[in-house]
Amino acid sequence: MAHGVLAQGGDIPAPHIEYGQIGPLLLVLGVAVMGVLVEAFVGRTWRYAVQVPVAFLGLAGAFVWTALLGWRDDPHHVAAQGALGVDGPTLFIQGTVLILALVSLLLIAERGNGRSGGIVGGHFAAQASALPGSEDEQRTTAAGITQTEVFPLMLFAVAGMMMFPAANDLLTMFVALEVMSLPLYLLCGLARRRRLLSQEAAVKYFLLGAFSSAFFLYGTALLYGYAGSVRLSDISAQVSKDAGSETLLLAGVALLSVGLLFKLGGVPFHMWKPDVYQGAPTPITALMASCTVVAAFGGILRVYYVGFETLKWDWRPYMWGVAILTMVVGAIIAITQSDIKRMLAYSSIAHAGFLLMGVVATSRDGLSSTMFYLVAYGFTSIGAFAVVTMVRDAGGEAGHLSRWAGLGKRSPVVAGVFSFFLLAFAGIPLTSGFTGKFAVFKAAVESGATPLVVVGVVSSAVAAFFYVKVIVVMFFSEPEADGPVVVAGPATAAAVALGATATVVLGVIPQPVLDLAGHATTHMFVR
Repeated sequence: MAHGVLAQGGDIPAPHIEYGQIGPLLLVLGVAVMGVLVEAFVGRTWRYAVQVPVAFLGLAGAFVWTALLGWRDDPHHVAAQGALGVDGPTLFIQGTVLILALVSLLLIAERGNGRSGGIVGGHFAAQASALPGSEDEQRTTAAGITQTEVFPLMLFAVAGMMMFPAANDLLTMFVALEVMSLPLYLLCGLARRRRLLSQEAAVKYFLLGAFSSAFFLYGTALLYGYAGSVRLSDISAQVSKDAGSETLLLAGVALLSVGLLFKLGGVPFHMWKPDVYQGAPTPITALMASCTVVAAFGGILRVYYVGFETLKWDWRPYMWGVAILTMVVGAIIAITQSDIKRMLAYSSIAHAGFLLMGVVATSRDGLSSTMFYLVAYGFTSIGAFAVVTMVRDAGGEAGHLSRWAGLGKRSPVVAGVFSFFLLAFAGIPLTSGFTGKFAVFKAAVESGATPLVVVGVVSSAVAAFFYVKVIVVMFFSEPEADGPVVVAGPATAAAVALGATATVVLGVIPQPVLDLAGHATTHMFVR
């Protein structure tokens, strides 16, 4: 098991397969395969009615199973011949992914209510293979057809997100990375409106993701050359002995870090994020802004806290640099954005910088505060993007900030809820954002990273400017005569309500979740 700051003591369990320990992952994969069979054998008319409850039940069942595993006295296990680790942090991150995926599924499953400006047929293209504006697209749209393949694709992506933070070796992590990413490349190109922008986003995400995967795999090869193994514990042991080539080690760590930092949008590997967030169907944007970020940080925490723990004096300096660049660039460029989704994308980049402080801390407090921040940020992100799907005009979602002018007078409740989410992003007290930032900043200060916290506080102040700018536009500008309308289906309204409730609860009474995250760190990463 872990040693150093992660010391647990005891013998390493012999590698074996424990299906019960990886049951949640197998359940999600099984339901995804079932969704593929539904697409193959169930008539188009009934597919939606079957896919939605199957997906909900599969994710809910996996979450309950994960919670039961977390309540065990000693969740330390290795499974799948040692390829996967089941421990406190992994179960917490997997549970977070599953509960956020359930809320995101509410947005993905929304079919609309048929009112003016509505989203009849859902957010996704009626036929993905049809050219935008073609007769095929018009015919399938008129027929009310929906791409129900989005449900098994989403489930495969969630399965990859669950496998990613549990991977005990780099090859398993690479497989999980691809299982997580490939469905998302497809889902990003399925928007019902603005098809060309959506397809451009999918191509950019795929190309940049392919380069990122290549860096990850090349780094894995170099680390194998250094340690003679791709297992994280073996790499850590070899680093402790200092018996291999330092050039191979440092080059491998650098290239591997590129692949990991790409998935969370750390600067300078962030360029895909604004374009993809803007072009993808907004429910998929919500899924990526919450679940993908959680899974990416779960993988980073495992790699750096287990594989490179004894090398922290070498990687912490450049992680400082990445964290500072990510916070500053995300906050400053967000000010110049006029598109709501691009603004939220740069906000997500800035928050990735705040979260990297927990990685830099390399302590139990850093780990637990990062996990709490991921929960808080995930719910707030889904709620914010859910509101974006509700504000619509004749062309679809009203993305330009000028179209939101006077929304506070037209729909004060919707504008008020969105303002609350923005204040949470800014870290205003009594919101989950404040609690999360305070916990991460505290852990960073205790680990000696006070200058990093100073940059974080300044970046938070800068970020507050563009959040307040949106609030001012909504409440202190006159509404346009042909302004957008608010269209909210029941599933979207439920997603907004859940996001707002979590943001309030985690801001006012955060201690239960903080305690849960702290308890998870008492069973640190198994090796």
